[in-house]
Amino acid sequence: MTRLLIIVNDVESQPGLLTQWMISENVEFDLRIGGVSSLPRPADLDAYDGLIMLGGGYMPDETDRAPWLTDEAELVRHALDTDLPQLGICLGGQLIAHVIGADVRARTGAPEKGYTRINTTTEAAADPVFSEIREQTSFVESHVDRIVALPQEVTLLATSAACEFQAFRFGRAWGTQFHPESTRANIERWDAQKLADLGFDKDTLLDEARELGPESERDAKALFSAFLTVVRD
Repeated sequence: MTRLLIIVNDVESQPGLLTQWMISENVEFDLRIGGVSSLPRPADLDAYDGLIMLGGGYMPDETDRAPWLTDEAELVRHALDTDLPQLGICLGGQLIAHVIGADVRARTGAPEKGYTRINTTTEAAADPVFSEIREQTSFVESHVDRIVALPQEVTLLATSAACEFQAFRFGRAWGTQFHPESTRANIERWDAQKLADLGFDKDTLLDEARELGPESERDAKALFSAFLTVVRD
């Protein structure tokens, strides 16, 4: 049976849709919560077929507030060294980027919240994961921090109007700024005043979610299924 290690970095950024998809795909998963449960040692990754790291309100090097990120970065390095497939979402993607030498900056550029139009790149058509989604789609965004530069050897897979680096691949590591595991239910839990402070109206975001959610979920499922294919291969 396929076995994945899932790392939760923040209670506000849980596996969401990934849980039901893993169950439906007969995937066994080991869920670890940063700061609550201990993370495996790098050598223990041999017991897994893949690694998924979720989001959180931290910078990837902010180990004073989130000390487990030091251990998580070591897992990323070991996965890269052993060619273990890994998927990093939001903070998880920024952590992969940080480990491979990218420039990740706090509170940079325009924030993105709610369903956001994502455009795949020409290179995505040949990617084993991103070739399975539409060239234009929408995914949930929730970030004020971002990657601002990637090493030359990294393949850029997706962009948005406000954020150039929405998805990338390095070896068998994929990182996204967007949240394919999230839905309208996540937006419903967001604080309206905090959204307003960032220039967003919660009711508008919820209306957009009703329109864009179904097709977004289909693309998110296709993306995750393609990642599982890589894991199983």
